[in-house]
Amino acid sequence: MALIRDARGPQAAEALADAVQRLCAGRLVAMPTETVYGLAADADRPEAVARIFAAKGRPSDHPLIVHIAHATSTERMASLTHYAAGVPPFAQRLMDAFWPGPLTLILPRRAGVAESAAGGQASIGLRCPAHPVAQALLAACRRAGILGLAAPSANRFGRVSPTQAAHVAAELGTLSDTELLILDGGACPVGIESTIIDCTRDAPVLLRPGMLEKAALERIAGVPLADRDAHAPRAPGTLASHYAPEAEVRLMEASELQTALDLLGQQSRGLVVYHRSPLRIVNPHVRLCRMPDSAETAARELFATLRSLDDGTTDRIWVERPPADPAWDGIRDRLQRAAAR
Repeated sequence: MALIRDARGPQAAEALADAVQRLCAGRLVAMPTETVYGLAADADRPEAVARIFAAKGRPSDHPLIVHIAHATSTERMASLTHYAAGVPPFAQRLMDAFWPGPLTLILPRRAGVAESAAGGQASIGLRCPAHPVAQALLAACRRAGILGLAAPSANRFGRVSPTQAAHVAAELGTLSDTELLILDGGACPVGIESTIIDCTRDAPVLLRPGMLEKAALERIAGVPLADRDAHAPRAPGTLASHYAPEAEVRLMEASELQTALDLLGQQSRGLVVYHRSPLRIVNPHVRLCRMPDSAETAARELFATLRSLDDGTTDRIWVERPPADPAWDGIRDRLQRAAAR
């Protein structure tokens, strides 16, 4: 089974040293970030990156995000120029404002660098995570000569992302203790994946919403964010069906949800309802789970909640559609993809 080591307590330094040694040997480490846990390998070693794709069952042309250390501005620029062929001014403004944090920027890739991690594309996704364990690991890797860690979510491809070390073990625990080390950094405080912005063209394009609101991003960028189009590069988490539990997910407005429950009668075994609005329930077999009113709390709990509801006794999860408020855009995106299969 995969090995779990606490990266916060008295043994943290030893756990990090073990992680760096494994990464230098081309092996895999699951690391916590503020968004979700990532399955990390040296982004510049194709054979190490191939282990990520194999462990996840992920298509090799589906690009990975490369994580870099915050470090000093000079060191960060060295990492950027190692991977990126150029950084537009609006992208630099976004980095300065939101790094370290839950923002991924797609930039032109420097030829001959991290081609496997980029899924063969001429662009590459870069992020500087805010989680202290991730930053400690990235800084230690940099000292060991590793400039970036390719790290998609540490789960099977297309499934619910992990926000706790135990989730990673449940997803990838069949890997041996020599194949995978899981660094336990506690529950991820943001809870859904980063916002992704394409910066390979003259103007930024929003490819995947997260918990950074569009208006704030546009204010910093100084230009509007265009919507995804046919010319956008492939990016993580943008497939129509993604983030899906085993149980069928169905999104409904509150009124539709109540009507469906009224019509259901006794055919309710295996049904869980994840909702905010008050509901009239007449069938005792319906399980209810309350969705938080705060978007920040809902995001932090979303994937853990979906995992807990998908407990083997559930075959249907009915979810009340999140509010139209921009603060809920990232949550709405994840639930729509979970319901799309």
